[in-house]
Amino acid sequence: MAVEASVLEQKLRESFPGAEIVLRDTVGDRDHYEVSIVSEAFAGKSRVEQHRMVQRALDGILGTTLHALAMKTSAR
Repeated sequence: MAVEASVLEQKLRESFPGAEIVLRDTVGDRDHYEVSIVSEAFAGKSRVEQHRMVQRALDGILGTTLHALAMKTSAR
């Protein structure tokens, strides 16, 4: 399993336009990433709801071609 960072970033930018997104491959294998997303879309949402929004944005990738994703999310 492996996925390019550019593919993940594109999907996230499509789902969270205007967001500040920082994506990092944590072990260099294109299979374990961490992402920080600051988006107005998260305003008024709990941390769990925010993470579910990210999981939905990566549906079909997370858990298949992407093994692990650590997330930090927040509204502005």
